[in-house]
Amino acid sequence: MSSSDIYNDLTLYITPEKYYIEPKTSDELLVIDRVSEAVSIQRNSGQIPTVNTRKDFCGLLGSINLLAGRYLIVVTQRDLVGYIAGHAIWRLVKTEILPYCRSLLHLNGQKLADNNMYLHMVENVLATPGFYFSYSYDLTHSIQRLHDINPEFWQQSLVERADYRFVWNKHLLEQFRDPLLKRFGLPLMHGFVSVNQCVINGCNFTWAILSRRSIYRAGTRWFRRGIDKEGNVANFVETEQILESGEGDRASFVQIRGSIPLFWYQKPDLRYKPSITLDMSIDSLDQQSACLRHIETLAGVYGRQVMIDLVDQVGSEGRLEKAFKDAIDTLAHPSVRYEPFDFHAECRKMKWDRLAILIDRLALDQEEMGYFLILRDGTLSSLQEGVFRTNCIDCLDRTNVVQSMLAHRNLENVLRRFSMLGPEQKLEDHQSFETLFKNVWADHADVISTQYSGTGALKTDFTRTGKRTKAGLVQDGVNSLMRYYKNNFNDGYRQDSVDLFLGNGKVMSPLSPPPGWRYVTFPSVLLVATTMFVASVIFPSEYSTECLLYLMFWGGMMAATAYYIFQYGVEFVDKPKLTSS
Repeated sequence: MSSSDIYNDLTLYITPEKYYIEPKTSDELLVIDRVSEAVSIQRNSGQIPTVNTRKDFCGLLGSINLLAGRYLIVVTQRDLVGYIAGHAIWRLVKTEILPYCRSLLHLNGQKLADNNMYLHMVENVLATPGFYFSYSYDLTHSIQRLHDINPEFWQQSLVERADYRFVWNKHLLEQFRDPLLKRFGLPLMHGFVSVNQCVINGCNFTWAILSRRSIYRAGTRWFRRGIDKEGNVANFVETEQILESGEGDRASFVQIRGSIPLFWYQKPDLRYKPSITLDMSIDSLDQQSACLRHIETLAGVYGRQVMIDLVDQVGSEGRLEKAFKDAIDTLAHPSVRYEPFDFHAECRKMKWDRLAILIDRLALDQEEMGYFLILRDGTLSSLQEGVFRTNCIDCLDRTNVVQSMLAHRNLENVLRRFSMLGPEQKLEDHQSFETLFKNVWADHADVISTQYSGTGALKTDFTRTGKRTKAGLVQDGVNSLMRYYKNNFNDGYRQDSVDLFLGNGKVMSPLSPPPGWRYVTFPSVLLVATTMFVASVIFPSEYSTECLLYLMFWGGMMAATAYYIFQYGVEFVDKPKLTSS
């Protein structure tokens, strides 16, 4: 184990006054005072009281302050995903949240209920699929970034040298920032990781996909859109494809996705597709300033950018597409090329083969960007000089399809470079690997979509099979209905959970003011009207004029109430309570 590796096998001793955390491979002892919340490192010299509760765990994620006080969060179960460059990558399976306070008697009924709600929010985030960590490998940096840094970087702990854009427990680790604690805090990445051992033409190699979700402007589908004043965009994800030959040559290809970098919103209001609205309270100069800040930040990290815009070029998406194009044209940034492609129009009537038109248009850009390649002897062979930045409206379904096709082309190029594919061979000629590739990218789509929208991705039948199917269309319909329900009636709570976890929201009690009168009255009237209408249909002894009038009255009440509910739809959706935006 390196001196900068994180401890991976620990024991927690619980006494009424203190928490003692003991690594099984060291005589260091992390001591937390449960009253003062002071944290210190001591040499283990037998100071742990013999009367205590003992728990074994495999990682310290940090602590969070709630109404009852501070809580410690530890990893109790993990799954091995695979190895990258010889380092084990783990998936978070189970955690435990432990209170510093010894009792909750200091909380009244309201605060106790709210504290339990906050605890459930933290548990809700940690139960979201796609949390990963490593004790010795920096998951937050691409291979190219790891190669570019100076030697002093490697003397720092994983927490100190991490790219904080992708450290989801950054807020939780605030109490453990002291360099003396560097081997205790475990950085947590959110996104997707798949590591696969593969064989093509008798050649062994490791193929991996790593996607890193940003903590900035993080949240749910309809409550986090567009950009903020610092240039952060919603649903920003960096995706790295890694190929490592059996001899130790390593190649990396990075793509990114993120919401259209303008101030716009699409607030839920019970309609299936709420209107897309540019924020007119932001003047054009501020729009351009935020967009420019976003572009220059990306240029500093990735170099030149090809911005692939997949939104519709008509309707409300079309107005947003035009505003995006106008902003790019006005800024005229030398590192940016804008590439629009109306995905739905081009591929209507299931003509998905037309995606090849876009991929062919991007071929020269992909060749010029290249990819990162370092040989087994440490020789740097090539750098990736630029990045594809892809977006649709959600940066989910359409985006994933295009990213998978760009990754497919890159993988063919790398395999030919490694002489694993012949000059005329294609990946499609190796059916077992082609199936694996498609399934991994479809799994990737489902996980990233679940994290943002609450359901699996749409259009994954194309990613898995290379064509659209009727079964896939049915599944898309089911997922769309689930998205509708969750985005309208659950996402406010999910957004609060993310904000609390990331330290963006203020813990308070009561958690929310009582709802308005319409929130209770209209649904109650609709329920009564529906019940009476159904009863009038099912139970009459005969269909008389009186019965018909009953049906008309209760049917009219149903229609009128439903109309008013949708008129005031914004009052019935579940909205965030911890932040105003």
